[in-house]
Amino acid sequence: MKSLHRPDLYSWSNFNPARNIDFNGIAWIRPDGNILIDPVALSNHDWNHLKSLGGVVWIVLTNSEHIRASKEIADQTYAKIAGPLAEKDTFPIHCDRWLSDGEEFVPGLEVIELHGSKTPGELALLLEETTLITGDLVRARKAGSLTILPDDKLLNREEAVASVQRLAQLSRVEAVLVGDGWPVFRDGRDRLQDLVATL
Repeated sequence: MKSLHRPDLYSWSNFNPARNIDFNGIAWIRPDGNILIDPVALSNHDWNHLKSLGGVVWIVLTNSEHIRASKEIADQTYAKIAGPLAEKDTFPIHCDRWLSDGEEFVPGLEVIELHGSKTPGELALLLEETTLITGDLVRARKAGSLTILPDDKLLNREEAVASVQRLAQLSRVEAVLVGDGWPVFRDGRDRLQDLVATL
């Protein structure tokens, strides 16, 4: 796994040729148990690295389109899975906890519910006010800038735009770690505001 902008954050990726971008998994390493977010499949090297960092106790899924390798990882590690409350009735795998807007999943990790994306109630996660982790709605096709899903993938464009505007109002965001594409490690709020200006 690759070290990110904080010593407690790691990422690993699978390249998607159809979209020409990486799909990313995030690992937050913490004394009270490590958390994976939208995990893609782990290579043997990444498995060994994760084990050396203490394994995993929770997997958080931002939406049903980002289940990826979570069930296989949970089966091997006995990690619990958390998913978006808005998809509770239709979510394709078992979740041990359902998350909704304003919750603090664990100390320092705030849940933000987005609307209008490709699935109801997609989650974004705000880590200690400065690192925003997104699932599908906000993504990055090229380094240094953010974009959103194409209109034909959105359930409601107006609601999606309002959700992005809400994210852009988070005053302390420095980094934006996207599920799909390139992460932004600096000036994250500025890049979110740039994105809003294009919508």
